Amino acid sequence: VRLQVQSEEKPQYRGTLHCFQSIIRQESVLGLYKGLGPPLMGLTFINALVFGVQGNALRALGRDSPWNQFVAGAAAGAIQCVICCPMELAKTRLQLQGAGAAREYRGALHCLAQIYRLEGLRGVNRGMVSTLLRETPSFGVYFLAYDVLTRGLCEPGARLLVPKLLLAGGAAGMLSWLSIYPMDVVKSRLQADGVRGIQRYRGIVDCARQSFEAEGWRVFTRGLASTLLRAFPVNAATFATVTVVLTYARGPEARPEGPALAQPSSL
Repeated sequence: VRLQVQSEEKPQYRGTLHCFQSIIRQESVLGLYKGLGPPLMGLTFINALVFGVQGNALRALGRDSPWNQFVAGAAAGAIQCVICCPMELAKTRLQLQGAGAAREYRGALHCLAQIYRLEGLRGVNRGMVSTLLRETPSFGVYFLAYDVLTRGLCEPGARLLVPKLLLAGGAAGMLSWLSIYPMDVVKSRLQADGVRGIQRYRGIVDCARQSFEAEGWRVFTRGLASTLLRAFPVNAATFATVTVVLTYARGPEARPEGPALAQPSSL
């Protein structure tokens, strides 16, 4: 977030490593955990919603094909925006405190309450359209890539080993971020707009246009390295956890012997 929204005239950070070092030096290790509250509050519901909607949508479509995997994932991504957008708004505002912005929020709930008091429901949902445009194709690519990768890693009817599950989940997460990253930059800029007292953007197109005119196409890759470094372990752990929990929730007859797990199609 800090790399994505920093001023083009006076950039604070030269890259991911410099940003990381600067935060620790200026704000201590705790600075790296700013904005932790919103993800902790929201991600449990988001993942439950995403995997629940995706599984039910796939069953409703009737056939497990790559296209249906994409459609079911896209549906899941669109629906979870209701939780994701306010959560990321609070996270973005909290992460920018101490980075040239005044400290006005005590936590996630206080942040959202203040935004609601000043801007109403529209303010709490700032960036909703850009979040929708990001999440819908992103989750389509996410589940499609995971399906393709796991089918390629295993022989038909074979059980999927945990290391392969982790590799497929991590790679799917990285591919999903690569597919929509420019929109994520726009979303972050829209949600951070006005934090330093100046409202610059009138909407998605205006934000993209101003950003491109000021900094060129590279502006849409800002923070990509740190996002990909985060995406692999997070999504590897997510898919592995979902598969393990579902396997054991189905009872002893569904549990494989040894370190193998059920096929991803069983999700």
